[in-house]
Amino acid sequence: MQTCTWAPTTTLRAKLFRKGDPSLATTVDQTELMQAGGGSELTAAFQESVGALDGLIDNLLVPQRWYGTANNGPSSFDVFAMSTLFAACTTKMKIISAIHPGFTLPAVVAKWGATMDRLSGGRWGINVVSGWKVSEFASFGADLVSHDDRYARSAEFIDILRRAWSSESVAYQGEYYSVDDLIIDPGPLGELEVFQGGQSEAAMEMGAKHSDWMFLNGGSPEKIEGIITQVRKRAANEGREVRFAVTASPVCRSTDKAAWNEIDTMVGAIDWDAVNSRRKMTDSVGMWSDWDSKLAALDMNEGYATGLIGSPDTILTKVEELKEIGVGMLHLSLGDPAFNRHVLPHLHAV
Repeated sequence: MQTCTWAPTTTLRAKLFRKGDPSLATTVDQTELMQAGGGSELTAAFQESVGALDGLIDNLLVPQRWYGTANNGPSSFDVFAMSTLFAACTTKMKIISAIHPGFTLPAVVAKWGATMDRLSGGRWGINVVSGWKVSEFASFGADLVSHDDRYARSAEFIDILRRAWSSESVAYQGEYYSVDDLIIDPGPLGELEVFQGGQSEAAMEMGAKHSDWMFLNGGSPEKIEGIITQVRKRAANEGREVRFAVTASPVCRSTDKAAWNEIDTMVGAIDWDAVNSRRKMTDSVGMWSDWDSKLAALDMNEGYATGLIGSPDTILTKVEELKEIGVGMLHLSLGDPAFNRHVLPHLHAV
């Protein structure tokens, strides 16, 4: 089972290891990173927190929140600058940059990505984010189109990226993008690996035709397996294969009862006004659809609903079950020290 976690580029996210050995269970809250100020002090803080994950986590997903989170939370550092920094302070993990079509041009990203691929030794990938927070588009002067049209635009974006990475010269005329005699030189070291999110009909169609991986929100095995089955059928019709990553926010304790007691406490503290506010701010279909689920309401991407809750043995059994239904990667929150100590080191063996 592959692993992935968020890069610490927003002011509030999951905690990361301060040291490389997960058995130390020492974490650093990202508020400490924000307090580092700027210059070499800030750079060193990021290098320490992310460098400690190198070799423990396979993939680092660098988000791009243009302004705030779904609850009008804090902003983030820029994905392009931070991806470059993280590539420089790691040697093993793949750096996956979240890029929004509509905010930048595919030819520009193809050029930057090829350079990133060279500098990182072939460790760069892209998460093409069609966009769900509509206010961001107006704030940054980006062209907001309808939900399904955003996925159509993303499909063109990916098409140009792939052609630019595999051809000497590219001419392309689409509905949203066009290029003429596009040449990427120096080119990348390897093939482009494309990730995406989304669970709507439009998202699944794009995934089946264009992407290598789909990031899925958390949920029950039945929900996750249903999405995987649909996408696999569509991909097979295209002669393609797609892999799947699922968001998971673990709670690991010595016994299942102790873990669920903690969940009950968390559920009791849910701010349902904030949950409803988040719902009103999104323009998404399929994702965040189970608004009444208490587990799904505990975090942004429904990670607790995946159910990695219980003793280490219980969680590892759950991971085995996820693998059996087609999950190849866990997109993990690393805020639980017991999980980091007792479960994380064993995931590659699953």
